[in-house]
Amino acid sequence: MKSYFREFQDTVHNLSERKNLLLHVCCGPCSVYPLLLLDQYFDITIYYGNDNIYPREEYDKRLRELERYLDHIKDEHYIKLVIPPNHSKSFLDIISPYKHDREGYRRCCICYGLRMKEAFIYAKEHNFDYCTTVMSISGHKNANYINHLGHLLAQRYGVEFLASDFKKGGGLEKNNELNANLDLYHQDYCGCLYSLAERNKKRG
Repeated sequence: MKSYFREFQDTVHNLSERKNLLLHVCCGPCSVYPLLLLDQYFDITIYYGNDNIYPREEYDKRLRELERYLDHIKDEHYIKLVIPPNHSKSFLDIISPYKHDREGYRRCCICYGLRMKEAFIYAKEHNFDYCTTVMSISGHKNANYINHLGHLLAQRYGVEFLASDFKKGGGLEKNNELNANLDLYHQDYCGCLYSLAERNKKRG
């Protein structure tokens, strides 16, 4: 199986200069370690494109926690934040046929694709060198599929995809430790209406 962690290392170690990176971020807790790692090599702009997050109050809460973290590190890490318009209704229309899928199956793959495609379009329109997502930090998401999709989108839109598996190389442990020290709000469901319903069902 291909090592996207090794591909990431090869890419950043061969950079001759800092590049502009558009980084799709789903929430504050998932971005803590990836941001510190990537800031060593790139000028980062975060793209908070998350039409999946339901309800709107949850979307706003996760955004506030991301902003709180960025404010915490602003003296040492200058990172821009882009917040595109939210189209949650359109998102639900697309994934509703897959509402009975278990977490991690077709519905989730479609969700990754919609958000990453949106980020790549923005990256192309604004002349970014690279585009990637923090989603591979999660042990609940399919990093192989995310990276495969990223390479396909790179070919389509002409923006380099930065392959990654941020949980590897001790990344997940570092991210968890940093989060514990920061006391960030950590959601207990992925984001969409159907993942919320699945969480509620497990709670009984």
